[in-house]
Amino acid sequence: MPSRRLAAFQKSTIVRSFGLLERVAPSLGARWAERLWFTVPRAGGRRDRLVGPGRPFRVQVHGRAVAGEIWGEGHGDGLAVYLVHGWGGWRGQLDAIAGPLAEAGHRVVAFDALSHGDSDPGPSGPGRSNALELADALAAVVAANGPAAAVIAHSLGATATAYAMRDGLAVGRAVFVAPMADPLPYTHIFASRLGFGERVRNRMVRRIERRIGLPLSTFDVPAMARSMAIPPLLLVHDRHDAETGWSDSDTIAHAWPGARLVTTTGLGHRRILRDPTVVAEVTGFVARPVTRAGAAARVPS
Repeated sequence: MPSRRLAAFQKSTIVRSFGLLERVAPSLGARWAERLWFTVPRAGGRRDRLVGPGRPFRVQVHGRAVAGEIWGEGHGDGLAVYLVHGWGGWRGQLDAIAGPLAEAGHRVVAFDALSHGDSDPGPSGPGRSNALELADALAAVVAANGPAAAVIAHSLGATATAYAMRDGLAVGRAVFVAPMADPLPYTHIFASRLGFGERVRNRMVRRIERRIGLPLSTFDVPAMARSMAIPPLLLVHDRHDAETGWSDSDTIAHAWPGARLVTTTGLGHRRILRDPTVVAEVTGFVARPVTRAGAAARVPS
């Protein structure tokens, strides 16, 4: 069976199964849904590096090794710019940003979260992780490599970065590319795609919160912005992103004083990381003071 037909068959089987569990065994369905929620999707494009190899490093997080690379020597102030990938990603997805920053004289540090890329499996086992582990990895990498002049984070990496900042991580400035404002609405999207309803979803949310020991509302980025000292923030989001909605960045921008939102069209959730105009916006923001705080801008498609 061709791979696309096989994938469609597997998806339809999962949807039918969840539909049945919604009706007759919602607790069993919630257990399965929780496992899928924490399962890391496979990253693509790992052979296509846009920068030469950096200096490798490894740090320990929860007794497991987090792998990363460093480019550039920095400006002699001990500061570094940190790159944080998203759910199912890896450090190479931010190569287009790493290269220009290193060429501009910054020390650039990128790493793979636990159960991602070249890092060890996380505490939950191979192929499973969560935003808390990503936040802990970022904090450990910064502790090992020096204070953060800036953090540039993609997707769930932005959630983890905001959480780490609320937990005390000092960051000079931040860039969130295609961030998620609040995970709770995505549990409804998750349920819709897998074919289950509120009986399974409500139980799944409770299981997720027990697993991480925190309510999902803890990861509401606009709420975090109102309860911590915040650095200057640049948001970049594609209008037609199919994974995280553009409205999430708009919501964060309204809650984060002085934030600037750049909107693109036609770049989606991942190609946005390699678009030359986006890269110029991001590297420019890191390199110079923000002079248009709160203004919105649009990058041509």
